[in-house]
Amino acid sequence: MHMSKHAQIRKQQRAIPPLIIEWLCKYGCQKRGMNGTTICFFDKGSRRSLTAEVGELVVRRLSDLMDAYLVMSGDNIVTIGHRYKPLKRN
Repeated sequence: MHMSKHAQIRKQQRAIPPLIIEWLCKYGCQKRGMNGTTICFFDKGSRRSLTAEVGELVVRRLSDLMDAYLVMSGDNIVTIGHRYKPLKRN
């Protein structure tokens, strides 16, 4: 998976580790965004799947990072951030 220069800068500025990005890509819930993008984030189901895979203790210890999201265009990560508000479900 390729990460844009913008996403690399945002990842560093927002202190989002590569492990969280990997988990978002593998377990995250995907929602269609604007202009054909895809938003990946952790919802209740994806957290449950992740907990079953890596264990409850690991997920609990990294819970502060579980509000992260990423925006993808095809196989490219466009940007990464932290959610402060819930995503709208359409």
